[in-house]
Amino acid sequence: MAQSRIRTPLSALVAGLVALTIVAMVVDRRSALRGGSELSGWTGSVLDIAVPVQTLVAMPFEFVRDAWQHYVSVVRVGEENEGLRSKLAALEEENLQLREALVASGRLKRIAEIRQEFEVPMLAADLVGVDASAWFRSVLVNRGRSHGVRSGMPVISERGLVGLVTSTSERASKVMLVLDRQSAVDGIVQRSRSRGIVRGRGTDQLDFEFVVRESDVQIGDLVITSGLGGVHPKGIRIGEVSSVSDPGSDLLQTATLTPAVDFGRLELAFVMLRRGSTMELLYEGEDATIAGPVGAPK
Repeated sequence: MAQSRIRTPLSALVAGLVALTIVAMVVDRRSALRGGSELSGWTGSVLDIAVPVQTLVAMPFEFVRDAWQHYVSVVRVGEENEGLRSKLAALEEENLQLREALVASGRLKRIAEIRQEFEVPMLAADLVGVDASAWFRSVLVNRGRSHGVRSGMPVISERGLVGLVTSTSERASKVMLVLDRQSAVDGIVQRSRSRGIVRGRGTDQLDFEFVVRESDVQIGDLVITSGLGGVHPKGIRIGEVSSVSDPGSDLLQTATLTPAVDFGRLELAFVMLRRGSTMELLYEGEDATIAGPVGAPK
């Protein structure tokens, strides 16, 4: 009953509004036919009432129209934003590729200089595995016997000495890093020509052992391979002296080296495709094969 009572006045109001609108339209039409003459009193009053009524009737339609236009604008802005995001992602990817190409260009330029300096063919190899053992420091690279890699071949990066190939399969090789406890490289201080042995600690630092009386080793000195021992060519960077211990009464003194190669960021290495005389004698033409995964006991 309450709803029917409310609907009756509303229906009457709507009917009245529609009637006034129709009257206003008729009056406006007649005025136009008469050449725009002044309206009489009652027709003018009807027109004055009809104008706000028409405005009131048109408000819902204008609201819906404005809401639709706003929705369309929002959709267009969303589409434009999505397009801009796609373009930005493409530009970021292109920028990343350019940076990677720049880094690779610097590496290749340095390796080309090393290749020319040592006159040794080199083979690029990606690191595909890392030994997580606390006792062994080695990596696995994606080049093996089918690529010409043999045990005993030195491995370098554009920054310096990485290690030595210790075993191979047809398509992969295991490389013992200079950080390994079993690694020992004959080195020389570039400035003073003092000789010593660079040994791995199993950590991210190296030990440089040298005779106290005959050596001049200072912090900041660069240690390179000496070429003696028939394993590594002469002149490859090994590391920089970061500290020198007090020898006391010992004949041997130890300096700590920071490796030239940042092994935490090493991604690409280069195998020097030539074995030294010592390695040729050691392996006698035979090549050790990979017996297990990286980190397995040697």
